[in-house]
Amino acid sequence: MLRLLYAMGLLYAALSISSARAQNAVTMIVGYPPGGATDLMARIMQPELAIALNSQVVVKNTAGANGTVGALELARSRPDGTTILLAPGGSLVLTPHTRGAPFQQADFLPVCQVTAALVVMMTPQDSGFRTLQDVIARARETRGTLPYASTGPGGTPHISMIALERLTGIEMNHIPFRGSGEVMQAMASKQVPLFTDQGNLVRQYNLHPIAVFSDVRAPEFPDTPTMRELGHDLVFTIWSGLYAPAGTPTVVLDRIEAACRRMMSAPAVVEGLRRMDMPIQYRSRTDFAAYHAAEYARFGKLVQDFNLRVN
Repeated sequence: MLRLLYAMGLLYAALSISSARAQNAVTMIVGYPPGGATDLMARIMQPELAIALNSQVVVKNTAGANGTVGALELARSRPDGTTILLAPGGSLVLTPHTRGAPFQQADFLPVCQVTAALVVMMTPQDSGFRTLQDVIARARETRGTLPYASTGPGGTPHISMIALERLTGIEMNHIPFRGSGEVMQAMASKQVPLFTDQGNLVRQYNLHPIAVFSDVRAPEFPDTPTMRELGHDLVFTIWSGLYAPAGTPTVVLDRIEAACRRMMSAPAVVEGLRRMDMPIQYRSRTDFAAYHAAEYARFGKLVQDFNLRVN
């Protein structure tokens, strides 16, 4: 009887701990559908973040409007540490300038930056496009009809292509999708031949890199020219980070930041992101907040200078 009571006590304690962890579960919002780059990053980080927080972490895909729907959900969440957002910077610092947004910068608190990916124009191997000049020539021949894909209007990849159109005097046909997973399906079925997004997708889907939106050649793409080399001063990066709702107590932010730092040094995360060809770029809360503010100001000027506002 004593052994039975002891066993029942252990079971009750285990269930109580499990229940407590479930009640304190952290929801990590991803503003894009399953299968895209941000979602894959979240799935890699999820187990290690759960360990670091000593809490269950649930990934929730809230897709729509190039991450805006997910960002709005975070803005409306309780500032108690139970809801965070993993987002590429464009959805928070660029989209508000180009399309307007139902939130303010003051609605979010940057917690930590985790990655910084190259922006690459890519195409299927059999598309017939090998160089940027091939693309420009075709766009001039078929003004306004050459389709290119993005993961949503007003994001960094879309804006990089609009800037290219402005500088070269061409006009193409923008086809927005909800996420990179959907774009890959469209490219496989030959609906669109061009896509500009995070460079990790090139090797993942065996695509041909046409040009990199950077100032110097990247080690990942030593044979691919930069836009600057090709005469176009266009430099973009897709960086991502964790955010909490405004009003989250400092002690809670400290806890999440510490967990983020531990998560990003975990071998499983380092290796997982390496397999994705996703460069790690960790910034602490203080540094990330300053970087976020600087990027918001930079993109605001860029949108004004190039008249990049999206309808």
